[in-house]
Amino acid sequence: MENLEKAGLAVNYNRIESTRPKTLPKRVHIWDETLRDGEQTPGVALTIDEKIEIAKMLDEIGCSIVVVGFPAVSDDEKRSVATIAREGLSKAIVGAPARAVISDIDACIEADVTEVPIFIATSDFRLKYQLRMTREEVLERLTKCVEYGKDHGLTIDYIAEDSTRSDIEFLCKAYKTAIDAGADKICVADTVGFVRPLVMKHIMKEIKSRLWKDKRYKVPIAVHCHDDFGLACANTLAAVEEGATYTHVCVNGYGERAGNAAFEEVVMSLEELYQVDTGIDTERIYALSRVVEKHFMVPLPLHKAITGDNAFTHSSGIHSHGQLTHSMTYEPISPSRVGRRREFHLGKFVGRHFVEYLLKMGGIQASPVEVREITDRVKRTHEDLKKGQSKDHFEEIKQNLQDLRTGVSEREFWAIVFDIV
Repeated sequence: MENLEKAGLAVNYNRIESTRPKTLPKRVHIWDETLRDGEQTPGVALTIDEKIEIAKMLDEIGCSIVVVGFPAVSDDEKRSVATIAREGLSKAIVGAPARAVISDIDACIEADVTEVPIFIATSDFRLKYQLRMTREEVLERLTKCVEYGKDHGLTIDYIAEDSTRSDIEFLCKAYKTAIDAGADKICVADTVGFVRPLVMKHIMKEIKSRLWKDKRYKVPIAVHCHDDFGLACANTLAAVEEGATYTHVCVNGYGERAGNAAFEEVVMSLEELYQVDTGIDTERIYALSRVVEKHFMVPLPLHKAITGDNAFTHSSGIHSHGQLTHSMTYEPISPSRVGRRREFHLGKFVGRHFVEYLLKMGGIQASPVEVREITDRVKRTHEDLKKGQSKDHFEEIKQNLQDLRTGVSEREFWAIVFDIV
């Protein structure tokens, strides 16, 4: 944005002091969940080699914590987590989660990870219908598991699953219980993407007012947001505005249901809109995105922010002309900032100025009449091509993409059952 201000093109209201919360941290740590929550994207199953490649890229790009899998899921998963943990990352801490179950923590210990986020829900809804536990039983279980992890030399974090649908008094009691047992960090989890940014800020303020007045409870706060209403990034940023210093993210926004807060969106928003240091080498973001997309085999939407094919592509003649006069006319940042380059789309909306630019780059001289004719023919050609496209073919392509989502069908499930039982 400094280039934008130097050019005198706009006022950067993001830098006005009254728009910057006093609780905004100067440094935010990126806690990546791509290999855990991200891999829970329906149809995704990574090989150990794919996991290692992604983990190394996440490490090299500057993540503080990389959660590399869920050891309790299976023996194969535990082996893959252990392989990455023993191979070691140069900068990032290797983590793996555990339910508030001793056997889950043992699986993490056997996988040689150093940081274990323990999760158990705090919402009465989850306690009644999923866990079938009382509040007291949850706190007892939480104490036992955090102490067990600490006794085994682990860094232990507590993730209050379904935080944003929990009674605030009990939520904070659970956090205090975890901290008393030795938890190093706590996490606010918007598990079903249920809140608005202002509600996230309210919850963060309530937590801090109850915990941070006592120095022993002033531990770092992480935030974990899902994108069910398309607000995962906004809610993550809202939590950061109130002092959260660890953000859970997944590359390309992959994850359960509608996905998680997208790595690239959270990082670039913090770096560019808040001027908050994330430690991320942003010029490597696009390369990371492409590798993860290739291994997940889940295509990104063309219009995906930061990493989608159209994110830095200009179609309109007005926009293309603007970009030719100054690179920031229709772009908030330079594409090179995230390892990309600007592109122009030739089609129905192409303008005369862009045609003239292309002719000049090609060393072709043309009269104004010829330029106008070339422009008109490009427009007509695109329209004719579009008319020739088949909607049936589009549906076929869409079905082929859906077929990439592998899994066990109900028929296959019952075949397995009858073979064993």
